[in-house]
Amino acid sequence: MKYSRTFITGCDSNTDWMLGWFLDNFSAHTKTNILIYDFGMSEEAIRAFSPTPLESKSVGWFKKPDAMIAASKVSEKVCWIDTDCHVKGPIDEIFDYIKPNKLTMAVDKPWTSRRESKWHNSGVVAFQGSPPILKKWQAAVATNPRVGDQEVLHEILGDPLSKEIYIEDLPRKYNTLRLDLIDQTAPKDISIMHWTGGKGKKHIYDLMKI
Repeated sequence: MKYSRTFITGCDSNTDWMLGWFLDNFSAHTKTNILIYDFGMSEEAIRAFSPTPLESKSVGWFKKPDAMIAASKVSEKVCWIDTDCHVKGPIDEIFDYIKPNKLTMAVDKPWTSRRESKWHNSGVVAFQGSPPILKKWQAAVATNPRVGDQEVLHEILGDPLSKEIYIEDLPRKYNTLRLDLIDQTAPKDISIMHWTGGKGKKHIYDLMKI
């Protein structure tokens, strides 16, 4: 029997130090099930969190599409959330934005502005079933991993029409980026604050010490 919906995340030994903090924030705002995938976690974290094993030959964050496809086999609707995302408000409405055969993602406004083309951020990705673009993304990171999973997805999407066909825009309050604060483009009533990059991880570390 499948779940009707589930959140998922994953991490390795370089990022599992954030997992407890992430889960505390997550559980404060939803009772929806979450699956944790092991991307190469430390033995200590494995003992503490009992993650779901993931059969994947990919490395690091390129395992994300593999985890998403694995989760689609146990849940009708799935939403991936990076562990550097600070859940600050209700998030269950994310599932209401899912459209068939699409990935539901927030526009990466800072990257869109800096690179002069529409980008979507892969920190929060929701979908149902097994969209063709998800399988294509999985294949692309397996054959040509470079920079990050977000960059690979952007490259295979290519032209604006493909983005319209395969991506459904998620309200940015569900994935507000650290650079949005710097650019003063952050939406109101943020539900997920995404602390990207090294500076973001330092901020999370400071929050954990409070």
